[in-house]
Amino acid sequence: MKGIIFDFNGTLFWDSQLHYDAWEVFSKILRGTPFTREEMREKMFGHTNADIIEYATGKKPSFEMVEKYGKEKEAIYRKQCIANPDMFKLAPYAIELLNYLKSKNIPMTIATMSEWDNVEFYIKEFELQKWFDLDKIVYSDGTIPGKPAPDIFLIAAKKIGLKPEECVVIEDAIAGIESAKNAGIGKIYAIASLEPDSFYEKIEGIEKIIHNFNEFDRSIFK
Repeated sequence: MKGIIFDFNGTLFWDSQLHYDAWEVFSKILRGTPFTREEMREKMFGHTNADIIEYATGKKPSFEMVEKYGKEKEAIYRKQCIANPDMFKLAPYAIELLNYLKSKNIPMTIATMSEWDNVEFYIKEFELQKWFDLDKIVYSDGTIPGKPAPDIFLIAAKKIGLKPEECVVIEDAIAGIESAKNAGIGKIYAIASLEPDSFYEKIEGIEKIIHNFNEFDRSIFK
């Protein structure tokens, strides 16, 4: 492998529960009942707000509807981040791994289905410019299909000057893992930040399941 692409939510930042909580509120507003845990696993993580709203309502939402509900939900989510300082930090050993990758000049970027308001929030709060070229971060800008479509990882690989098969992807969500497979990514690591190992063991194409970034095999770049 020559480079690495990180998903962000639930991967570099273990915020899955905060998103669960926020979407539980908004899914109830959208359809009268909250999403089940299984629905959130399959229909929320890795998907755009437009995808999630369409699933909840059963019809393609207007741009105005996506903007309204999306911004309200994300504003609540960001407030929850600030209000939970014990959770509001990069994942265990992430900084150590990022420092290593930076020192070795290994190409890397982030590919997230978060929208710009959240990405800007993460850049500021986590000082992501220490490790990442901000122009190479790929996020949901309204033109990229949500995961499991391969587009986001194809774009990310191109931005760091590599072929998809030369990259390793770190993901936590079913949709993200499927997206990486569909993009022809060389190796896929699943990080069990919220789900048990058994959740990932049934998914084909995963190179390794890790529980923190200290378990990431740095030798794959040698």
